[in-house]
Amino acid sequence: MRSLSTAAAPAPRISQTPLPYELNALEPVLTQTQMDYHYNRHHKTYVTKYNEKLDQIEAAQAKKDYPAIARIAREIRFFGGGNWNHTFFWESLAPVKLGGGVRPSDSSPLSGLIKSSWGSYDAFIASFNAETAAIQGSGWGWLVYNKSTKSLEYRATANQDLITDQQPSGLVPLLNVDIWEHAFYIDYKHAKADFLKDVWKVVNWAKVEQRLGEATK
Repeated sequence: MRSLSTAAAPAPRISQTPLPYELNALEPVLTQTQMDYHYNRHHKTYVTKYNEKLDQIEAAQAKKDYPAIARIAREIRFFGGGNWNHTFFWESLAPVKLGGGVRPSDSSPLSGLIKSSWGSYDAFIASFNAETAAIQGSGWGWLVYNKSTKSLEYRATANQDLITDQQPSGLVPLLNVDIWEHAFYIDYKHAKADFLKDVWKVVNWAKVEQRLGEATK
């Protein structure tokens, strides 16, 4: 009789998803220099470290080093979250020439939900910016769809936590804005509020609409 192996299959390694536009495509909101540091250094580091931690946890599992396994698992969660959050962020933006900053029509489902929750796009952006600017330390601001209430809500996450881990469980991310200093400091220095004001000029509302459509199917 053939024996069956009980060893877990190695976890798949990941690759950094290519940017959906050129590094200079979001200028003047985000310069090529800013994007180069953010994408090619910071985001890339999350991918590299995630894969390194997978190697380390497999070695710790082979040794049955349970304290190390617990520690490395937390690191895998952090670096994996950093990769996912950044990939989602890049797709939440678009160059102006490709529709970045263009809001949906008043008759769109997204516009209806924005108005239902905040009254207008301007009121939504003002509220989003105020709450995101108030995040202590590093984190993300999110627009989410709540499947339970069928409405839009704001959420904030710290560090590289995932919005999908928040309660209730039926929160679907539609848009995120990175408020870690590395996301804006080269271009905006300490003026975080200016970054939050300008980033809406390149928000990919068409992508946000697509995500909402998928969430409400």
